[in-house]
Amino acid sequence: MTTQAGLKAARSRGKLGGRPKADQAKLEYAYHLYEQKKLTIKEICDKADVSRTSLYRFIDEQKQITN
Repeated sequence: MTTQAGLKAARSRGKLGGRPKADQAKLEYAYHLYEQKKLTIKEICDKADVSRTSLYRFIDEQKQITN
């Protein structure tokens, strides 16, 4: 079975490939903490349980939406 055939078979069974997306609620909470400007990025990431990369990506997305 080729890779493409295997992926097609998995999709037909309702399986989706790829890495799961970050939890939106956690990112929104982290962004709320970021806007308060009271905690460091490391503290925000630890408290909200999100990665630094995900937080910075979310911050950039929010800035593009508001501009």
